Amino acid sequence: MPAIPTSNGPGESIIRLMTRKALQYSAINLSQGFPNEPPPRPILEALARGALAGTPERAATSSLSSLVSPPSAAVENDVINQYSMPMGRAELRDAVSQYYSRLYGWNDVDPETNVTITLGATEAMASALRTVGRPGDKIVIMEPFHELYPSQCQIFYLEPEYVTLRRRTDDDGGGTEGWDLDWDEFERAMDGARAVILNTPHNPTGKVFSEEELRRIVDTAVKRSAIIITDDIYEWMCYDDERFSPLCQLFPEARHLIFSCNSIGKSASATGWRVGWCVHPSEYAAVYRGVHDQLVVMAPHPMQYAAETYLRDLPGDYFKVELKEKYRDRSMRLACVLRRVGFDVADPAGAYYLFAKYRGVGRLEGLSPMEAAMVMIREVGVACVPGDNFYGKEVEEGSKYLRFAACRNEGDVEEACERLLKNLVINN
Repeated sequence: MPAIPTSNGPGESIIRLMTRKALQYSAINLSQGFPNEPPPRPILEALARGALAGTPERAATSSLSSLVSPPSAAVENDVINQYSMPMGRAELRDAVSQYYSRLYGWNDVDPETNVTITLGATEAMASALRTVGRPGDKIVIMEPFHELYPSQCQIFYLEPEYVTLRRRTDDDGGGTEGWDLDWDEFERAMDGARAVILNTPHNPTGKVFSEEELRRIVDTAVKRSAIIITDDIYEWMCYDDERFSPLCQLFPEARHLIFSCNSIGKSASATGWRVGWCVHPSEYAAVYRGVHDQLVVMAPHPMQYAAETYLRDLPGDYFKVELKEKYRDRSMRLACVLRRVGFDVADPAGAYYLFAKYRGVGRLEGLSPMEAAMVMIREVGVACVPGDNFYGKEVEEGSKYLRFAACRNEGDVEEACERLLKNLVINN
């Protein structure tokens, strides 16, 4: 029997593994950060109309009922259910440009040279890394991180260099909790780096980088001609006085170095649609689109058509008010209950994750992060992710944490809170 070939490529995602375990043990899935509510009704109807009508012209002039009952005549020249151009529908690229103009006042995103539609933000980032990186290039990653960043580096033979965010507590002075970069460590890591990955609002800590912090990151990159690849998918989940602005809009002088990756997946509750985009420098458009084409060809065409409605037609309050309030309320409610049962967790400034120290929970004391996560799944009925999964250098720091995602529907979050209170001893 021939030997099984070995590989130094990435293994199974730990986050996906915990989702499988949640299903196996009927636990509430607070491990993987995807919503389980339906997308907004207008984009569902746009998807149905587009797929049934087959052409944009017919979809725009037909009601959904007329396309469904009685069955309409067959379409001779179907467009929407076939390939789009790899770079994405021209109408969707224009909708991305209008989205930034309408909601941010950022008016110079050229849909022809700056926007490529991708298979979600995951592929947007992979294509960016492959566009600018060559085997052996150093990529700076802030830890804790989303596991896809080092995994993609591994696929493309890039070398991650980790810079650690350190938790600041009330006891450290300053009167606020949060997560800070060691700027000396960051500058050392950036020496010789090809790119840095920036995620704000941040998964898993909930940090929202301040404009002053972003300025230091951009200045450091500009001095070294390093690329900045941003992961912007939690842009509308900023709480209290925090806010997000596209990095290119804040620092137009660095636009030639910035690749901004985004997706409708989290904000539209449509993670299965796999529609994202990258706003990239025009000089990289041809290479970026070539890489994207060879990796995935295109995002699903019917979903692209429906995403136009999402980006162009949904009211501004959906993004600026509804999303923020929904995920803030769920995150704060879960954080409160976690603290009651012994976890040490700060309220997030953004995103919808809670990165919680678990050593103060009696049932979990002395357990490794994976052991603690499995007790949470099997005995408590709430799934989470081991904290060391988010570290590449300071793994010991990660061994103090579990990550919870507060993005499930109201019923699931409420049930998770009840199971926590029922199955873990309340910390008095």
